[in-house]
Amino acid sequence: MVTDRGINGSEVLSHMAATNCFFGLDIGTRCDDLLYRQETIEKAISDISDKNLAEKAKNFIYYSAGIWPDVEAIKDRHAQMKILKDFISKGKRIVAIGEGGIDHHWNPSGVDGHCESDYNTEIYQGEHELFEMQLELAKEMDLPYIVHSRDGFQDTLDCIKNIGWNKGIIHCYSYGVQEAKTFLDLGWYISFSGSVTYTKKAKMDEMHELLNLVPKERILCETDAPYLAPVPFRGQPNTPALVDNTYRFIAEQRNISVEELCETVDENIRNLFKV
Repeated sequence: MVTDRGINGSEVLSHMAATNCFFGLDIGTRCDDLLYRQETIEKAISDISDKNLAEKAKNFIYYSAGIWPDVEAIKDRHAQMKILKDFISKGKRIVAIGEGGIDHHWNPSGVDGHCESDYNTEIYQGEHELFEMQLELAKEMDLPYIVHSRDGFQDTLDCIKNIGWNKGIIHCYSYGVQEAKTFLDLGWYISFSGSVTYTKKAKMDEMHELLNLVPKERILCETDAPYLAPVPFRGQPNTPALVDNTYRFIAEQRNISVEELCETVDENIRNLFKV
């Protein structure tokens, strides 16, 4: 979870429990991180002094398992898929595959560390294959897939269509209205993170249109912790305790109450993840 980055996981989970959090999904990015993540969260729950809150936290936490498309994972994709499947067989409370997908954002100094020179033809094609293998796994297991897609809309779409699995989330959505229509037409849910609160005034009309385009039965909200902390916490480590700022922004744009948005998202979670 977020405890590796200097954030007290037990405090975050305790806060979530105290505010009656319905669902918390700890998302995987490495082929072998599932059991470690589960152990880390179980330890954090055991450190919660209020046993009622600890029990609540235990009940609302679920997991996904997937492989993020870094260059080394792409090169070693066949071996990593075997490891991923092995860890999934040993895990528990797994309700989704992912995150994984397509990332063509070049920022060597950023978190992702991607350079354009990293992506020759072999890596480019391998990235597609790694994504498609995970989509195929989700299809075989009849689980939702959590799609990571950044600066690669068409490649993402091509992979999804190749496998024919349209059950899951376009996570941390970063495209525009037309791309959203395409994903929605295929049956995908759209999930918004704290990044929507960064919208500049000149782009607010477009964001308003996007946030109102997504139908009630397909909208989700997320943290992407420890990244993308919403305004007024932008630039700080993110935690699920800050997600109410994202909810308030989206609710205001959709002209509904925060309570109504929470109820809508919770119902969508029930329908997608069968919890």
